[in-house]
Amino acid sequence: MKALRIYAGPAARAHIAAQGLAPADVRTVPGAAGGPKGLILGPIDRFVFSDWLPQASQPVDLVGASIGAWRLACACLDDPKTAFEQFEHGYIHQRFDVPPGQKRMSAKQVSAQFGEGLRDFYGARTPEVLTHPRYRLHVITARGRHILGREGRARTPAGYLGAFITNSVHRKSLGAWLERVVFSSPHASLPFGTQDFRTRQVPLAESNFALALQASCSIPFMLEAVHDIPGAPPGAYWDGGITDYHLHLNYSAADGIVLYPHFQQAVVPGWLDKGLKWRHKPTRFLDRTVVLAPDPEWVRGLPNAKLPDRNDFLRYGNDTQARIRDWGIAAREARRLADEFADWLRRGSPVQDVQPL
Repeated sequence: MKALRIYAGPAARAHIAAQGLAPADVRTVPGAAGGPKGLILGPIDRFVFSDWLPQASQPVDLVGASIGAWRLACACLDDPKTAFEQFEHGYIHQRFDVPPGQKRMSAKQVSAQFGEGLRDFYGARTPEVLTHPRYRLHVITARGRHILGREGRARTPAGYLGAFITNSVHRKSLGAWLERVVFSSPHASLPFGTQDFRTRQVPLAESNFALALQASCSIPFMLEAVHDIPGAPPGAYWDGGITDYHLHLNYSAADGIVLYPHFQQAVVPGWLDKGLKWRHKPTRFLDRTVVLAPDPEWVRGLPNAKLPDRNDFLRYGNDTQARIRDWGIAAREARRLADEFADWLRRGSPVQDVQPL
């Protein structure tokens, strides 16, 4: 394999050594926050959800934050292959044109445009997501507490400064500022333990689906928080990646595999942990996890020698067509990831190709 790297926790690697990897083994699929980086996973998503997982029949929990939640909601539509293609095209071609007389778009303007795009994308298809016969969607959001309970010009920066400082000392202290609120398919239990962090679960419904998904993607200061989501506790809801950047959760797939298409090897707990390298190491939470990630050397062959990311909006400035071109190149090159994963499965999923997570 030249583009793809496969990493596995000790229990997952032992499983592959003993019996390979089959679609019936998968019990959970996480989807990380990370903005445009998620574009690199489109071909793997299409293969996994359109060709491979349909070969089995067991229920599968899909756990997503931010763009990961949007990706996995696509998997729950009746035609996931087309949905993923539409998602990729729409995400690559999105534009945030600054209105005349402004230096940049306001968070309110970005939120309004993004919310309209979500509603247009799902339209009347929300019931397909909520009633999928196999997939149980879990959309992670971060609900503000105390000073972060409502958004405000002074209180929001002050609250996130306090969250950053206390999180640097102990991750669990972040719960004093924010709590994890998971919007789940009706009657679905959480597929992970919640002893690590203050957590609530709320049923997804047609009345809150679009708002929950928008909240899960609402990056502080770039978009507005979503307030008072129907069926959920009142307050301000932000990007689920703040509490759970890469879904480093205590997965309960004791008899199965957590299959994790990801854009890197490290599974970072929270967005505020990005600079805290000691929190990037694997833990027992990931013992049954198989991570599919691009090889760093292969990534260096992409435009700008990196994955697409949010900084590209600044890098390309008003040259939107150049950004669209380069993001499109990266997404097309990512087909190698899916091809190599499919080939590895056809070869019997040899464990010698799997590296320790």
